[in-house]
Amino acid sequence: MSQNAPVAEDFSRSFRNALGRFATGITVVTMRTPTGELIGLTVNSFNSVSLDPPLVVWSLSSNLPSLKLFEDCEYYAINVLAADQEAVSQRFASRMADRFAGLGFDHGLGGAPLLHGCCARFVCRNTTRYAGGDHVIFVSEVVSFDRSDADPLVYFGGAYRHLTP
Repeated sequence: MSQNAPVAEDFSRSFRNALGRFATGITVVTMRTPTGELIGLTVNSFNSVSLDPPLVVWSLSSNLPSLKLFEDCEYYAINVLAADQEAVSQRFASRMADRFAGLGFDHGLGGAPLLHGCCARFVCRNTTRYAGGDHVIFVSEVVSFDRSDADPLVYFGGAYRHLTP
C-alpha cells in the first residue's frame, strides 16, 4: 500500500468528503401511501436527465425503511427547497414522528404533498428503478411542475450555504 492511499476504514469518509466538494440543491421527496400516510425525506441526489421526455433522477439508501413505499407508489413529489427552508430540510432528515405537522402543502397526483415555499416542485410518475451499490436509483417522469423566483438552499462541504449576488 502506498503512503498516500487511505486505509480501508478512512476510504468512505475521504470519498464522502471529496463528494462534498460538489454543491447540490436540497430536495424533500414526498408521497402518500395507499393508507393515506404522508412520507417524506430530505434528498440531495437530484438531477435532470432529459427534456423530452421530461425525466429526473434521484436516489435513496437501500437500508431505509421507507424504500419499499417509494418503490411501490405511483406518484411522488420532489420539492426543491428555498434558501429560507433549512429547518424543513432538517425536519425531513430527522426521525421526527410527524414531519408534516404544521407545514403547508398542496396535493399533487396520488396525493403527493407539494410543500409550500419551495423554489420548484415536481410531481413525478414512478417509472424506473435501478440498483446502484448501497442505493436505489429512481428515474422519474415529470408530469407537472411549478417554480418560483426564490433562491435555492444549497449544500456544500457538509454545511448549508446560500447564494450571494
